[in-house]
Amino acid sequence: MVWRCVIPGKEGTDWEGGYFPLTMQFTEDYPNSPPSCKFPTGFFHINVYDSGAVCLSILSSAWKPSITVKQILVGIQELFDDPNPNSAAQNISYELYRKNMPEYRNRVRQQAKKYPSAL
Repeated sequence: MVWRCVIPGKEGTDWEGGYFPLTMQFTEDYPNSPPSCKFPTGFFHINVYDSGAVCLSILSSAWKPSITVKQILVGIQELFDDPNPNSAAQNISYELYRKNMPEYRNRVRQQAKKYPSAL
């Protein structure tokens, strides 16, 4: 089962205005196992691998069958503006976040423009 989702960037953040495509893939073992969640390849975020796979504890070690799809999507949306640098999945965004926050924020805003609303 594959779901195509869109996560909007929150108002008042550098992610605002972006509507980010996410693919959720559920296995036969769901809800005992979490779905895999992927953005397009090359998505710019500390906690997203180059492949687009999201690195978030509720999608791995902290998974519980009681976690809802809504909680997953909101958790990923929260991760946009509150990344976990202790669990970096992408070197370039991690280095910019640590050493050049203005450029990091600029890259986020550029990415938001790349994914405008389809409406």
